[in-house]
Amino acid sequence: MEERCILVYMEPSTQQPELKISTFFEMTPDLVCVAGKNGFFRKVNQAVINKLEYTEAELMASPISSFIHPEDKQHTAHQRGELLEGKNLVNFQNRYLTKTGKILWLEWTSIYFADHEVVFAIAKDITERKQLEIETAEKYRKFKSLTNHFKSSIEDDRKYLANELQEELAQLAAVLKTDIEWVRDNAFELSPTSGSRIEHAAAIAQLLVKAIRRISFDISPNMLGHLGLNSTLERYCKEFSTLNGIPCCFESGCAEESLTDEVKVDLFRICQESLANIVNHAQASQVKIVVEEDGDEVRLMISDNGKGFNAEQQKRKPGITRIRQRAASINGELAIQSKPGMGTTIRVKIKK
Repeated sequence: MEERCILVYMEPSTQQPELKISTFFEMTPDLVCVAGKNGFFRKVNQAVINKLEYTEAELMASPISSFIHPEDKQHTAHQRGELLEGKNLVNFQNRYLTKTGKILWLEWTSIYFADHEVVFAIAKDITERKQLEIETAEKYRKFKSLTNHFKSSIEDDRKYLANELQEELAQLAAVLKTDIEWVRDNAFELSPTSGSRIEHAAAIAQLLVKAIRRISFDISPNMLGHLGLNSTLERYCKEFSTLNGIPCCFESGCAEESLTDEVKVDLFRICQESLANIVNHAQASQVKIVVEEDGDEVRLMISDNGKGFNAEQQKRKPGITRIRQRAASINGELAIQSKPGMGTTIRVKIKK
């Protein structure tokens, strides 16, 4: 259960009647304090003594700041200064150290009464909650690190496979194509049927070389690391248009130097998955990809004029799920806008 702490700062004045704490506050398990503007306690109830583990004399003898966690002193002093200038303090969190060295988290809501030079503050003991938050954050950090490790391993495997395709299979196919062309150009006694088959084989060999290179690029575009996201997406859009007969326009207003390699890869994969969905399902005649930045944000948009779909009904489909997972892995905000007959727009927004 969270405990409340009520703290009152008071500047002594000969013209002011002495501030009295009611019997209610004396008996409450909440922490209640009266302090002078000089930063010293003037009165505390038993709950304060029990919680901070100091005697009343020890609490009175030292500035309140001496009980605040060293890492929070500067920030607390700044907030107190703003409070005394008339800015209310709402849900302000800081840490105190008990006599035995335990850390106590408090969350403050305070109001300053300038006429009486009094600050009235109420705080909750959120120590247990903060400990859970810290533990959760640590688990998330480990999970994030593990996820990044798996993603990196997968991309490394993709690069290896792409290089093997490019360096081995594509070269073998190119040699085969060259030999077939030599036979075609130098074998004069071939029958018309054999000549036709040779021509066909040469064409197939050419298609094979192109297919291997295209598949290699789809698996892992090496140019992403060499030339960057913009150049890679521009080329990918051109190849998409050529292979599928669907015009794909690419625009970029993003200086990608601020993007990590991980983000570049995931944005490319999101585009790749989106374009695959468009080819397989959208029946679109036009596609547009835009990468832009606004302040500390980078935004990716993929839109088409296809048949659209009910976004709520389709949110569990594999393609949408993979896009959502990619966006989540880089802390991106994903929005999918689509209606039957109205096309589809996918937006991803991330912090640089």
